[in-house]
Amino acid sequence: MAAAGLIVTVTHSNEKHDLHVTPQQGSSEPTVQDLAQVVEEATGVPLPFQKLIFKGKSLKEMEKPLSALGIQNGCRVMLIGKKNSPEEEAELKKLKDLEKSVEKIAHQLEELNKELTGIQQGFLAKDLQAEALCKLDRRVKATIEQFMKILEEIDTLILPENFKDSRLKRKGLVKRVQI
Repeated sequence: MAAAGLIVTVTHSNEKHDLHVTPQQGSSEPTVQDLAQVVEEATGVPLPFQKLIFKGKSLKEMEKPLSALGIQNGCRVMLIGKKNSPEEEAELKKLKDLEKSVEKIAHQLEELNKELTGIQQGFLAKDLQAEALCKLDRRVKATIEQFMKILEEIDTLILPENFKDSRLKRKGLVKRVQI
């Protein structure tokens, strides 16, 4: 049964992960190292930043079998650690701020769309429509300009290849602005 591996519940922040830990080839049962690697894949917390805790004790000896530590099927292990380096956290914060700006501008665009729909449906007198459309056009152009400035800001961010979360967030933000 030990060769089949263990199912361990790992809690990290407010998330729970039920992980299947299998031993490496050439070994009969899973070790702390095997658990740490599975935890890294599931949570994104790199090995050097991980601190695994079981029953109040830190799991430091990476080569020790989980069974020797009393870890069996269904046991709970706590993970303490950050997913990203402080540098990446700073970049993620910048991206989150930009994302808030994009959401705010997108809301403005929705309001403009509602106004345009109202004009199209004839909720405004004919003599006032030309003036309203002119004002609406200026506001749409200003909104487009705001989106362009945000795209330029996003473009100025230099993200190293290992900042995967930041790169994904930036890519998603660019797509959101372009759509």
